[in-house]
Amino acid sequence: MSQEQLWAPWRLGYISGAEKLPPPPEREKRWLPAADPTCFLCRAVAENDGRDAVAANRDNYFAYRGREVIVMLNRYPYNNGHLLVSPARHLATLVELPETTQLELLQTIGRFVGILEKRIAAQGFNVGLNLGRVAGAGVPGHLHWHIVPRWSGDTNFMPVTAGVSVLPQSLASLWEILIEELADSAE
Repeated sequence: MSQEQLWAPWRLGYISGAEKLPPPPEREKRWLPAADPTCFLCRAVAENDGRDAVAANRDNYFAYRGREVIVMLNRYPYNNGHLLVSPARHLATLVELPETTQLELLQTIGRFVGILEKRIAAQGFNVGLNLGRVAGAGVPGHLHWHIVPRWSGDTNFMPVTAGVSVLPQSLASLWEILIEELADSAE
């Protein structure tokens, strides 16, 4: 079997544990109580707080801000369209989630599953939460759910041996699609 290679330099920061992306432009930050300035989710909330519900920030792929929930594109996607849905507040356990946040999280996940079905023709989804570091949580202090679109016959989900993962769409292109759909649905 021949080995295929795909050049994917955007993965190096994740693999090495040293994010090498340039910092986003400085904006006024409005930190929520108990926010962690080292948490990329808390930083995204602080930089986008106070904007309308269809707030968008292309620099950090921030796509949506609800009352208590945010949506961001995953910088290191398992598959095309991989999103993160998170409470705006820095919460580490399910028992800390207020009922209003729980409801908004579920509604937001449903909304974005619908958007991905419509806009990138996803045929199925893996939706999940890694709860705690030993369960694979990369940010164990800030809960976040993954929405990973799937297609019939795709073999692109976290390949373990000898395959090549190909993401057919750039993060910037996916971000544009999400923001366009959110704007259309707000009218």
